[in-house]
Amino acid sequence: MAIALLFLAFAILLAIGLPVAFALAAASLATLLYLDIPGIVLAQQTAAGSSSATLIAIPLFIFAGEIMLRGGLSERLIALASALVGHLRGGLGQVSVLSSLFFGGVSGSAIADVSAVGGAMIPQMVKRGFDRDFAVNVSVTAALVALLVPPSHNLILYSAGAGGGLSIADLFAAGVVPALLMTLALMITGWLVARRRGYAVEVFPGMRVVVLRLVSALPGLLLVAMIFLGIRAGIFTAIESAAVAVAYALLLTGLAYRSLPWSACFEAVISATRTTGMILFVIASASVFGWLLAYLQVPAATVEALQGIAHSPVTVLLLIVVILLALGTFMDLAPMILICTPIFLPVARAFGIDPLHFGVVLILAGGIGLVTPPVGSVLFVGAAIGQIDVARTLKTIWPFWLAALAVLMLVSFIPGLSLWLPAALR
Repeated sequence: MAIALLFLAFAILLAIGLPVAFALAAASLATLLYLDIPGIVLAQQTAAGSSSATLIAIPLFIFAGEIMLRGGLSERLIALASALVGHLRGGLGQVSVLSSLFFGGVSGSAIADVSAVGGAMIPQMVKRGFDRDFAVNVSVTAALVALLVPPSHNLILYSAGAGGGLSIADLFAAGVVPALLMTLALMITGWLVARRRGYAVEVFPGMRVVVLRLVSALPGLLLVAMIFLGIRAGIFTAIESAAVAVAYALLLTGLAYRSLPWSACFEAVISATRTTGMILFVIASASVFGWLLAYLQVPAATVEALQGIAHSPVTVLLLIVVILLALGTFMDLAPMILICTPIFLPVARAFGIDPLHFGVVLILAGGIGLVTPPVGSVLFVGAAIGQIDVARTLKTIWPFWLAALAVLMLVSFIPGLSLWLPAALR
């Protein structure tokens, strides 16, 4: 009865429009009172959930991304992507996908990616004759790449949800090949759609322009390499790398590029603080929810239930993916990671599924939910930027959505795509 109360109260509160963090806390409190557990447990678990040292890296990475965004790095990355792939069929659509790969390594956030890259590319695509639905569709699905490219704070959240026992360096490495695969799949899809619609092809600017733009954007791209290789080589921890990222971003945009005025720096602080507050509030609320799941033995019951209907890792993983895709239609990614990790990770381990592999699958499945209604936060942001009704985008987004789903299936059932690079770097 207590399990039913916990999930039913959470679902009802979400349905009436209560923010996720408040819904998690209220449902947890109602269940605690039903179980006659002192309400102080809510405060204790909330404080414990948000006090993990690993979580310090999240606000620092977010702040570094905000500095880069407001310091003009996105324009340099877009210019480089334009020189590299702008001459392909669908031109600016291909630029949008490749720019998301570059900028995702700086921001680690799909929302930040679609706001920065989409905010620059969608109006440009519309101005050059691309349909609004194409511009929005390619930009919002390209933002999924940012979820897996280091330094993805979603992978850090997954590590925290798993109890902090997973190497963040290994998780970062596990996301690289799937991110590249997603980039390739979306670029091919964009080329096919552009070819069918008869979009124009732009002129290749020449290798001299490519080299010049690479030199201009290289310092920003080096940030990603510095973070990834620094953690991988054991030079610094994830928290230290986040602090280095902030210092590097400030030096790059403030001194080298001289493109970060004080007003923009202040805006970066405000935006990073707002985003951090939201994420940490969700983490704190989800921690007591997760404690109740463990107290009520929900993970053990889930393992037992799935063992009763499935007998192979492939079948279990397929069932979990279907559940995650369904949850993603109404739940944002951060709370989904924090709620689903303690439920499904024990199941994955029980069936011999590697935790690194499962983490990539979880985040990729949840990311597809970000471009799926009715919540679909990335989809709504992209539609707002493109000044187009969401219903219109849904009529033509299916080729990109199916491409993302195909990548999810490949990553889910070919573990080597996510496990090869971490093993090679050990």
